[in-house]
Amino acid sequence: MSRKGNPIRVLHIVTRMNTGGVAVLLANLIRNFDPKDIEARLVVGSCDSSEEDYLEKIATDVPFVKVPSLQRAISPSKDLSAFLALIKQIRDFNPHVIHTHTSKAGLLGRLAGLIAAPRTKRVHTFHGHLLEGYFSKFKTTLLIKFELLLAKKTHRLIAMGNQVKSDLLNVGIGKDSKYSVFYPGLISANIIPKVQARTELKLDTDAIYCLFVGRLTQIKRPDRLLDTVSELKKRNVDVKFVIAGDGDLTDSVSSRVSKEDLPVLMLGWQRDTSAAFSSVDIMLLCSDNEAVSLVLIEGSQHSLPLVSTNVGAVGDVVIDHSTGYLTEPNPIALADAIEKLVRDAQLRKMMGEAGKARAAQYFSLDRMIKDHVDLYRCL
Repeated sequence: MSRKGNPIRVLHIVTRMNTGGVAVLLANLIRNFDPKDIEARLVVGSCDSSEEDYLEKIATDVPFVKVPSLQRAISPSKDLSAFLALIKQIRDFNPHVIHTHTSKAGLLGRLAGLIAAPRTKRVHTFHGHLLEGYFSKFKTTLLIKFELLLAKKTHRLIAMGNQVKSDLLNVGIGKDSKYSVFYPGLISANIIPKVQARTELKLDTDAIYCLFVGRLTQIKRPDRLLDTVSELKKRNVDVKFVIAGDGDLTDSVSSRVSKEDLPVLMLGWQRDTSAAFSSVDIMLLCSDNEAVSLVLIEGSQHSLPLVSTNVGAVGDVVIDHSTGYLTEPNPIALADAIEKLVRDAQLRKMMGEAGKARAAQYFSLDRMIKDHVDLYRCL
């Protein structure tokens, strides 16, 4: 509570709410704050034309203020317009805390806060591991320089994952004392009986299935996924794959699946992935870079053993040889791990149960809400 006994006013600013981890977490926060504790306002920018807007497609119950000029792409005129609009929003809401998310919103939002409300506490969350794989070398260098300066003017830095924090500190962004490591929290999984889920998706009753959920875009490496499928096919490993997701590489993925006759079912974008998670036996992630992956947490909630490239903060979810396997980022290593799980039902069960217990302990929605409220109160 604030010193006057009123709710703490928190202004959340995010560049865009495209369907993905940041959007899911922010929507869960805004929905589930106790209004007696936190009065939250969400200010969002515009999605790219190729992206699904999570607030329009799924989280239609979450209130927000739109700043159309706030966009991921660099545009001096639009960035200035967004900066002025954010100043107006800050002065209108008069928050106790300005909490920014993603790079562009983090830059413009914190600068706007310094001008419009210099005494307001500023918090920034690093949702992802942005130093590798997302930007060109020049943009990454520029981003680091901005973050070095902004960290000095930010009261609290939140890293979504231990590796994210470690890598940011290694390039000099902020001091250890300014960081909090939070884990994302998800609502309880909607688990459907496997037979029912397979019937719904028209999957084979007795086959072993491995699931990939995510955007079909370069950072997620769908090419590595298909290389792994191809390797397992060469080995005559009896496993099939389900892909739930869409993106700019969808056509190329579909074309290769057809051309090489790979055992892959492409479901496309799914508003509700409960059936996909409930119908399979193994969960796969093959990205070049990740923060604490939400789809891996969902996989654990569904008692799935996990196989993932050992990148970013994935190790906070996948405990190697306990809840799954962490591998080198190549298809041979991924195929080796999947083959072990395909050939050993007891190992799949053991790792799946260990992952479910870990997800319940560390990645609950209640824990994420409490972490944020406690931080705001402390500030």
